[in-house]
Amino acid sequence: MRKSLSFNFKATGVGSVPFLDVDNTCQRILEIFHDIPFWPQFVKRSSLEDMSIQASQGLPLLRLNHEKNAITVHAVENSETELVAFYEHFLAADMDYFAIGVDYATGLYRLVELIEESPQSYGSFIKGQIVGPITFAGSLKDSSGRSALYNGEITDTIVKGLAIKALWLIKKMSISGKRPILFMDEPYLSGFGSAFTPIRREIVIKLIGEVVEYLHSRSPALIGIHCCGNTDWSMIIETGVDIVNFDAFDYMDYFLLYRDEIVRFLEGGGTIAWGAVPTTSFSGKETLNDLKIQLEKGLNRLYEWGIKKGFVAERSLITPACGLGTLEPDKAERIMELLSSLSDIMSEPPR
Repeated sequence: MRKSLSFNFKATGVGSVPFLDVDNTCQRILEIFHDIPFWPQFVKRSSLEDMSIQASQGLPLLRLNHEKNAITVHAVENSETELVAFYEHFLAADMDYFAIGVDYATGLYRLVELIEESPQSYGSFIKGQIVGPITFAGSLKDSSGRSALYNGEITDTIVKGLAIKALWLIKKMSISGKRPILFMDEPYLSGFGSAFTPIRREIVIKLIGEVVEYLHSRSPALIGIHCCGNTDWSMIIETGVDIVNFDAFDYMDYFLLYRDEIVRFLEGGGTIAWGAVPTTSFSGKETLNDLKIQLEKGLNRLYEWGIKKGFVAERSLITPACGLGTLEPDKAERIMELLSSLSDIMSEPPR
């Protein structure tokens, strides 16, 4: 059963940021997103914070090519030894073996430290993220040149490795005293059904669902999926996640095609995280009123379906449409400010 809570349009981030100063960025995030601070991925500061590289430690048969800043599947003579060691650590629930080192996630470590210093200053949650299994496997090629998605041995280790690594992340975030929210980032699923994403629907549900079930059975964390393009949203909902995060600025109409599934998801305790401020299409000319009007177009559709406003508010978060890591710092800062202001307006009680 999904864990139903009242969010009332609280704001949080997606993950990546373009900034270089770890301490100042974490301080700024705590200031802007005090209800649900997220730990930032400093993708321009270090290639180790790329979402796939960041999650690669402890996974077997994978090697980091430092020159190309890429993960490759590496067939070696002792591959069986690596696989056996991996499953031994996984079955022993050895979370520390799958830890993400501080050099791979500087924002995680610093944000937790800052919250610990003054926990009463912030809300009840802390938000984090990890690459999803479809995106991770889809970005890799095995020794024969095939996508790792079609190598059952590699895919199984990725799914199980990400599951226990996500559990370590949840444990690490819990040190803050806040309840963790963890999003799996699945950009690979944008455009699902096209020739560029040749993977069956039932396989997506199975692989992501395995991670979701693993985490639900072992932690109180809320688990979400972030996909910044168009996809089969009924498929995403079927994975059993608590939160669905989508680009509500550029893809609102596509998401709302799934009326029956969205209604069941909300009534079952699910939460929608509306990506209400554009990122890749952000011009800098957007106003708070523009963003409010665009978001309300989607909300009004839910009201037309018979869902009450208060019910929708309880089950709504707002985020940027995607991560901010590819943007110029001034645009990223402006997006965060707009998001915070939009959250304040949307959470105001009706007059």
